[in-house]
Amino acid sequence: MTDHHASLSDDRRPFRPNYLRVWTTFLRNSLVREMTFRANFLITVVTRSLWFCTQILMFEIIYGHVDAIKDWSRDEYFAFMATGMLVNAIVETMFMPNCANFSELIRTGDLDFALLKPIDTQFLVSFEKVSVPMLAQVLLAGGLLAYSLSRLDVTLTAGRVAMYLLLVGVAVAFFYSLMIALASTSVWFGRNQGLYDFWFYITVFARYPQGIWREQSFGGEVIWFGFSFVIPILLVMTVPSRILLGKALDPSWAVVFVAPAITLVLLYGSRRIFQWSVNNYRSASS
Repeated sequence: MTDHHASLSDDRRPFRPNYLRVWTTFLRNSLVREMTFRANFLITVVTRSLWFCTQILMFEIIYGHVDAIKDWSRDEYFAFMATGMLVNAIVETMFMPNCANFSELIRTGDLDFALLKPIDTQFLVSFEKVSVPMLAQVLLAGGLLAYSLSRLDVTLTAGRVAMYLLLVGVAVAFFYSLMIALASTSVWFGRNQGLYDFWFYITVFARYPQGIWREQSFGGEVIWFGFSFVIPILLVMTVPSRILLGKALDPSWAVVFVAPAITLVLLYGSRRIFQWSVNNYRSASS
Protein backbone atom coordinates (compact mmCIF):
# COMPACT_ATOMS: atom_id res chain seq x y z
CA MET A 1 0.00 0.00 0.00
CA THR A 2 2.80 2.36 0.88
CA ASP A 3 4.57 1.73 -2.42
CA HIS A 4 1.31 2.28 -4.29
CA HIS A 5 0.71 5.64 -2.61
CA ALA A 6 4.34 6.61 -3.20
CA SER A 7 3.99 5.93 -6.93
CA LEU A 8 0.82 8.01 -7.07
CA SER A 9 2.61 10.83 -5.28
CA ASP A 10 5.45 10.66 -7.79
CA ASP A 11 2.98 10.85 -10.69
CA ARG A 12 1.49 14.03 -9.26
CA ARG A 13 4.81 15.84 -9.12
CA PRO A 14 4.92 18.81 -11.50
CA PHE A 15 7.02 18.29 -14.62
CA ARG A 16 10.15 20.44 -14.61
CA PRO A 17 12.02 20.25 -17.89
CA ASN A 18 15.81 20.20 -17.85
CA TYR A 19 16.44 23.15 -20.18
CA LEU A 20 20.13 22.39 -20.66
CA ARG A 21 19.32 18.82 -21.70
CA VAL A 22 16.59 20.08 -24.04
CA TRP A 23 19.01 22.54 -25.64
CA THR A 24 21.69 19.87 -26.13
CA THR A 25 19.03 17.77 -27.86
CA PHE A 26 18.28 20.72 -30.15
CA LEU A 27 22.01 21.07 -30.88
CA ARG A 28 22.36 17.35 -31.66
CA ASN A 29 19.35 17.48 -34.01
CA SER A 30 20.82 20.52 -35.76
CA LEU A 31 24.14 18.74 -36.23
CA VAL A 32 22.38 15.72 -37.72
CA ARG A 33 20.41 17.97 -40.06
CA GLU A 34 23.53 19.82 -41.22
CA MET A 35 25.49 16.62 -41.79
CA THR A 36 22.63 15.28 -43.88
CA PHE A 37 23.24 18.17 -46.29
CA ARG A 38 27.01 18.46 -46.12
CA ALA A 39 27.32 20.44 -49.36
CA ASN A 40 25.07 23.19 -48.01
CA PHE A 41 27.09 23.22 -44.77
CA LEU A 42 30.39 23.63 -46.64
CA ILE A 43 29.00 26.31 -48.96
CA THR A 44 27.78 28.33 -45.98
CA VAL A 45 31.11 28.03 -44.18
CA VAL A 46 33.06 29.05 -47.31
CA THR A 47 30.71 31.97 -48.00
CA ARG A 48 31.02 33.34 -44.48
CA SER A 49 34.79 32.88 -44.57
CA LEU A 50 35.01 34.87 -47.82
CA TRP A 51 32.90 37.62 -46.29
CA PHE A 52 35.22 37.66 -43.28
CA CYS A 53 38.31 37.96 -45.49
CA THR A 54 36.67 40.74 -47.52
CA GLN A 55 36.08 42.79 -44.37
CA ILE A 56 39.68 42.33 -43.28
CA LEU A 57 40.99 43.29 -46.73
CA MET A 58 38.84 46.42 -46.90
CA PHE A 59 40.21 47.80 -43.64
CA GLU A 60 43.74 46.75 -44.55
CA ILE A 61 43.39 49.02 -47.58
CA ILE A 62 41.97 51.85 -45.46
CA TYR A 63 44.74 51.61 -42.87
CA GLY A 64 47.26 51.60 -45.67
CA HIS A 65 46.37 55.28 -46.15
CA VAL A 66 45.71 56.41 -42.57
CA ASP A 67 47.34 55.68 -39.22
CA ALA A 68 44.12 55.76 -37.20
CA ILE A 69 40.36 56.13 -37.56
CA LYS A 70 39.33 58.53 -34.79
CA ASP A 71 41.30 57.03 -31.85
CA TRP A 72 41.44 53.48 -33.22
CA SER A 73 44.71 52.13 -34.61
CA ARG A 74 44.74 49.26 -37.08
CA ASP A 75 45.09 46.49 -34.53
CA GLU A 76 42.67 48.13 -32.11
CA TYR A 77 40.10 48.41 -34.86
CA PHE A 78 40.53 44.75 -35.73
CA ALA A 79 39.89 43.90 -32.06
CA PHE A 80 36.71 45.98 -32.23
CA MET A 81 35.73 44.31 -35.50
CA ALA A 82 36.35 40.87 -34.01
CA THR A 83 34.07 41.72 -31.08
CA GLY A 84 31.28 42.81 -33.41
CA MET A 85 31.70 39.69 -35.54
CA LEU A 86 31.63 37.52 -32.41
CA VAL A 87 28.34 39.06 -31.24
CA ASN A 88 26.82 38.77 -34.71
CA ALA A 89 27.93 35.15 -35.07
CA ILE A 90 26.45 34.13 -31.70
CA VAL A 91 23.13 35.82 -32.48
CA GLU A 92 22.97 34.30 -35.96
CA THR A 93 23.92 30.89 -34.61
CA MET A 94 21.43 30.80 -31.76
CA PHE A 95 18.52 33.11 -32.51
CA MET A 96 18.22 34.31 -36.09
CA PRO A 97 16.94 31.04 -37.65
CA ASN A 98 14.41 30.63 -34.83
CA CYS A 99 13.08 34.19 -34.80
CA ALA A 100 12.83 34.14 -38.60
CA ASN A 101 10.94 30.83 -38.44
CA PHE A 102 8.35 32.10 -35.96
CA SER A 103 6.09 33.45 -38.71
CA GLU A 104 6.20 30.03 -40.42
CA LEU A 105 5.06 28.37 -37.20
CA ILE A 106 2.06 30.69 -37.21
CA ARG A 107 1.32 30.30 -40.92
CA THR A 108 1.49 26.49 -40.89
CA GLY A 109 -0.23 26.08 -37.52
CA ASP A 110 2.81 24.37 -35.96
CA LEU A 111 2.70 26.93 -33.16
CA ASP A 112 -0.31 24.97 -31.84
CA PHE A 113 1.98 22.02 -31.14
CA ALA A 114 4.62 24.26 -29.54
CA LEU A 115 2.01 25.67 -27.15
CA LEU A 116 0.99 22.15 -26.10
CA LYS A 117 4.51 21.07 -25.12
CA PRO A 118 5.30 21.07 -21.36
CA ILE A 119 8.08 23.64 -21.72
CA ASP A 120 8.29 27.41 -21.87
CA THR A 121 7.08 28.44 -25.34
CA GLN A 122 9.54 31.30 -25.73
CA PHE A 123 12.45 28.98 -24.91
CA LEU A 124 11.21 26.44 -27.45
CA VAL A 125 10.67 29.05 -30.16
CA SER A 126 14.01 30.75 -29.49
CA PHE A 127 16.35 27.75 -29.25
CA GLU A 128 14.87 24.95 -31.35
CA LYS A 129 17.34 25.37 -34.23
CA VAL A 130 21.07 26.03 -34.11
CA SER A 131 22.81 27.36 -37.21
CA VAL A 132 25.88 25.13 -36.94
CA PRO A 133 27.77 26.63 -39.94
CA MET A 134 27.84 30.00 -38.15
CA LEU A 135 30.06 28.47 -35.48
CA ALA A 136 32.87 28.86 -38.02
CA GLN A 137 32.30 32.62 -37.82
CA VAL A 138 32.71 32.44 -34.03
CA LEU A 139 36.10 30.74 -34.50
CA LEU A 140 37.20 33.28 -37.12
CA ALA A 141 36.22 36.19 -34.86
CA GLY A 142 38.09 34.62 -31.95
CA GLY A 143 41.16 34.15 -34.12
CA LEU A 144 41.09 37.78 -35.28
CA LEU A 145 40.74 38.97 -31.68
CA ALA A 146 43.69 36.84 -30.55
CA TYR A 147 45.78 38.12 -33.48
CA SER A 148 44.98 41.75 -32.66
CA LEU A 149 45.75 41.39 -28.97
CA SER A 150 49.06 39.67 -29.72
CA ARG A 151 50.18 42.76 -31.67
CA LEU A 152 49.10 45.27 -29.03
CA ASP A 153 50.83 46.22 -25.82
CA VAL A 154 47.79 45.34 -23.73
CA THR A 155 47.85 43.85 -20.25
CA LEU A 156 44.94 41.47 -19.91
CA THR A 157 43.72 41.07 -16.35
CA ALA A 158 41.16 38.56 -15.15
CA GLY A 159 38.79 41.39 -14.26
CA ARG A 160 39.09 43.02 -17.67
CA VAL A 161 38.50 39.74 -19.51
CA ALA A 162 35.53 38.89 -17.27
CA MET A 163 34.00 42.32 -17.88
CA TYR A 164 34.55 41.88 -21.62
CA LEU A 165 32.79 38.50 -21.68
CA LEU A 166 29.95 39.86 -19.56
CA LEU A 167 29.39 42.79 -21.90
CA VAL A 168 29.54 40.52 -24.96
CA GLY A 169 26.77 38.51 -23.30
CA VAL A 170 24.85 41.76 -22.71
CA ALA A 171 25.20 42.61 -26.42
CA VAL A 172 23.86 39.19 -27.44
CA ALA A 173 20.92 39.55 -25.02
CA PHE A 174 20.24 43.08 -26.32
CA PHE A 175 19.97 41.97 -29.94
CA TYR A 176 17.95 38.90 -28.99
CA SER A 177 15.39 41.03 -27.15
CA LEU A 178 14.97 43.24 -30.21
CA MET A 179 14.63 40.25 -32.54
CA ILE A 180 12.11 38.27 -30.48
CA ALA A 181 9.98 41.39 -29.97
CA LEU A 182 9.96 42.05 -33.72
CA ALA A 183 9.29 38.38 -34.50
CA SER A 184 6.31 38.41 -32.12
CA THR A 185 4.50 40.86 -34.39
CA SER A 186 4.03 37.96 -36.83
CA VAL A 187 0.96 37.01 -34.80
CA TRP A 188 -0.78 40.05 -36.30
CA PHE A 189 1.07 40.45 -39.61
CA GLY A 190 1.19 36.77 -40.57
CA ARG A 191 4.66 37.02 -42.10
CA ASN A 192 7.56 39.19 -41.03
CA GLN A 193 10.13 39.39 -43.78
CA GLY A 194 11.44 42.64 -42.32
CA LEU A 195 13.41 40.72 -39.68
CA TYR A 196 16.28 40.00 -42.06
CA ASP A 197 16.27 43.61 -43.29
CA PHE A 198 16.29 44.82 -39.69
CA TRP A 199 19.28 42.63 -38.83
CA PHE A 200 21.18 43.68 -41.96
CA TYR A 201 20.80 47.41 -41.30
CA ILE A 202 21.62 47.01 -37.61
CA THR A 203 24.82 45.08 -38.31
CA VAL A 204 25.93 47.58 -40.96
CA PHE A 205 25.23 50.49 -38.62
CA ALA A 206 26.99 48.86 -35.63
CA ARG A 207 30.04 47.98 -37.69
CA TYR A 208 31.65 51.31 -36.79
CA PRO A 209 32.79 52.47 -33.33
CA GLN A 210 30.63 54.78 -31.28
CA GLY A 211 33.01 57.75 -31.34
CA ILE A 212 33.04 57.97 -35.15
CA TRP A 213 29.55 59.46 -35.11
CA ARG A 214 30.30 62.15 -32.52
CA GLU A 215 31.27 65.75 -33.29
CA GLN A 216 30.87 65.31 -37.03
CA SER A 217 27.62 67.26 -37.37
CA PHE A 218 24.37 67.86 -35.55
CA GLY A 219 22.96 64.72 -37.19
CA GLY A 220 26.00 62.74 -36.03
CA GLU A 221 25.49 63.96 -32.46
CA VAL A 222 21.83 62.90 -32.60
CA ILE A 223 22.79 59.43 -33.88
CA TRP A 224 25.54 59.14 -31.25
CA PHE A 225 23.21 60.03 -28.38
CA GLY A 226 20.15 58.12 -29.61
CA PHE A 227 21.98 54.89 -30.35
CA SER A 228 24.13 55.15 -27.24
CA PHE A 229 21.66 56.05 -24.50
CA VAL A 230 18.16 55.38 -25.91
CA ILE A 231 18.69 52.23 -27.97
CA PRO A 232 22.33 51.48 -27.09
CA ILE A 233 23.40 49.66 -30.24
CA LEU A 234 26.68 51.58 -30.39
CA LEU A 235 27.42 51.02 -26.71
CA VAL A 236 26.91 47.27 -26.70
CA MET A 237 29.27 46.91 -29.65
CA THR A 238 31.95 49.45 -28.68
CA VAL A 239 32.29 49.34 -24.89
CA PRO A 240 33.43 45.67 -24.61
CA SER A 241 36.42 46.16 -26.89
CA ARG A 242 37.36 49.50 -25.27
CA ILE A 243 37.43 47.83 -21.86
CA LEU A 244 39.45 44.87 -23.13
CA LEU A 245 41.98 47.22 -24.74
CA GLY A 246 42.11 49.59 -21.75
CA LYS A 247 40.89 52.57 -23.78
CA ALA A 248 39.09 55.49 -22.15
CA LEU A 249 35.29 55.26 -22.18
CA ASP A 250 33.13 57.97 -23.74
CA PRO A 251 31.85 59.98 -21.94
CA SER A 252 32.77 58.19 -18.67
CA TRP A 253 32.80 54.85 -16.86
CA ALA A 254 29.07 55.32 -16.23
CA VAL A 255 28.39 54.02 -19.76
CA VAL A 256 29.38 50.53 -18.58
CA PHE A 257 26.11 50.35 -16.67
CA VAL A 258 23.87 51.94 -19.32
CA ALA A 259 23.78 49.04 -21.78
CA PRO A 260 23.14 46.29 -19.16
CA ALA A 261 20.37 48.36 -17.53
CA ILE A 262 18.61 49.06 -20.84
CA THR A 263 19.11 45.45 -21.93
CA LEU A 264 17.37 44.18 -18.78
CA VAL A 265 14.45 46.49 -19.51
CA LEU A 266 14.33 45.28 -23.12
CA LEU A 267 14.47 41.63 -22.08
CA TYR A 268 11.55 42.16 -19.73
CA GLY A 269 9.64 44.13 -22.36
CA SER A 270 10.28 41.56 -25.10
CA ARG A 271 9.12 38.80 -22.75
CA ARG A 272 5.87 40.66 -22.12
CA ILE A 273 5.41 41.35 -25.84
CA PHE A 274 5.95 37.68 -26.67
CA GLN A 275 3.47 36.52 -24.01
CA TRP A 276 0.93 39.09 -25.15
CA SER A 277 1.35 37.95 -28.76
CA VAL A 278 0.90 34.27 -27.84
CA ASN A 279 -2.17 35.11 -25.78
CA ASN A 280 -3.66 36.85 -28.82
CA TYR A 281 -2.78 33.97 -31.13
CA ARG A 282 -5.69 32.15 -32.71
CA SER A 283 -4.89 28.52 -33.46
CA ALA A 284 -4.92 27.14 -36.99
CA SER A 285 -8.12 25.25 -36.21
CA SER A 286 -10.04 28.37 -35.14
